[in-house]
Amino acid sequence: MTVPLLTAMLGLPLAGALGILAIPRDRVGAIRWTALGTSMAVLGLALAVLVGFDPQRPGLQFVERWVWAPAIGASYIVGVDGISLWLVLLTALIFPLALGASWTIAERVKEYMALMLLLEAGVLGVFLAHDLLLFYIFWEFTLVPMTLLIGIWGGPRRVYAAVKFFLYTMAGSIFMLMGIIALWLLSRSLTGTGTFDLDRMARHGSPLLSPEAQRWLFVAFGLAFAVKVPMWPFHSWLPDAHVEAPTAGSVILAALLLKMGAYGFLRFNFSLFPAAARALALPVAVLAVVAILYGALAAYAQEDFKRLVAFSSVSHMGFVMLGLAALNPLGVQAALLQMVNHGLSTGGLFLLVGMLYERTHTRDFRALGGLWKVMPLYGGILMVVGFSSMGLPGLNGFVGEFLILLGSFGAAALGPAARWLTAAAAFGVVLAAVYILTMLMRVLHGPLPPRWQGLPDLGGRELAIMAPLLALILFIGLYPMPFFAAMDASVRQALAALSGAALSTR
Repeated sequence: MTVPLLTAMLGLPLAGALGILAIPRDRVGAIRWTALGTSMAVLGLALAVLVGFDPQRPGLQFVERWVWAPAIGASYIVGVDGISLWLVLLTALIFPLALGASWTIAERVKEYMALMLLLEAGVLGVFLAHDLLLFYIFWEFTLVPMTLLIGIWGGPRRVYAAVKFFLYTMAGSIFMLMGIIALWLLSRSLTGTGTFDLDRMARHGSPLLSPEAQRWLFVAFGLAFAVKVPMWPFHSWLPDAHVEAPTAGSVILAALLLKMGAYGFLRFNFSLFPAAARALALPVAVLAVVAILYGALAAYAQEDFKRLVAFSSVSHMGFVMLGLAALNPLGVQAALLQMVNHGLSTGGLFLLVGMLYERTHTRDFRALGGLWKVMPLYGGILMVVGFSSMGLPGLNGFVGEFLILLGSFGAAALGPAARWLTAAAAFGVVLAAVYILTMLMRVLHGPLPPRWQGLPDLGGRELAIMAPLLALILFIGLYPMPFFAAMDASVRQALAALSGAALSTR
């Protein structure tokens, strides 16, 4: 009998949250360590999945399934393949780091830690679910704890940011729900009972959809995913949510929740609506390039450190969407790797912003400067993570962005526009260097304001939080092959199925 590793990964955070609720409110230390210990146990299970994962098998592994609502054909189906593996591991890594960064939270610690664990279960469920109804439940489940984290522990405009985040995400999700219902009705007409099984829908339902029907359903699902990415022009909730969220909330938003949207495009839109994916690849790529340039220019214009990093996410996720729109193995694999890279680098930047804010209580560049003189450890780490974000060769960001540009340059799905779009995206790399180097100059160099003379450098807890991120930034930058090896078979299978299905619907 196999050990249900994936169910255990989903169940542990839920059990940890319930355990925290049973701890007396005044035992703050026990609450914090219970949350951190639970997330570390989840990381251990994720590493066990990595050890047992067979990179040569393209299909789902560690599959667990049982029917929980036979009347409507709803099943509990979870599994992992090369497309979701690294996102599951990224989730399992980021949450312990975010909890470590939350050690200074002093108000309503019990509720905060319980919500963090509930959020972890929801994010993992999104990346593991292979039943459309189950996926939708997890997708919506993440909305509640994140909204509460922003609305209760956020900044001065936290309620406005939380409501805006909730409404944008909910509005997009309604269209996805309508698409799921339409697909279920189609499956019922074919099988008599209906199903939400993603694989069954992709094999039997989608080939019978007309190209026009596929386009409408692609848009319905795509609106939910575009808001989450966020693609331009659905991005306006992101800067407010990032700026007002507590540090851990910003980290999880950037490192994980944005990836849910890009993952949704690849996992659902491409497999269920292959003809539409090819027909709409060029519009998606155009919006991606607009996001790359707009996000970079907006980041350069910011005076708030956190807001700069928030707009940089719009730009970097544009690269991810450009790689996915290329619809070739190189572009899609590079996009998947860049999701991980962005989680590490931008998550690291938000952590560093939070560490600085705890000391200075400001994020205004005009009040900073010269911090290298008193915080050399902080300065060195900020430089490495910043260079990673701008794609310096030898660090992880370069690998992802360079291969995305290679994949998009020769992408048949983008037609003659591929080279022009790639050239415009490449200019976005130049703009990233401009705003990152400007940020480093304004924070670390120049005269040190007198009030920062005694500012303490990073402590042991903070260095322990940043150490795994720095290690992975360097490792992926120097030796990315293990990451590509694990995803190659699954990506090629998905694209081969997409090509075959697209041809059969013409």
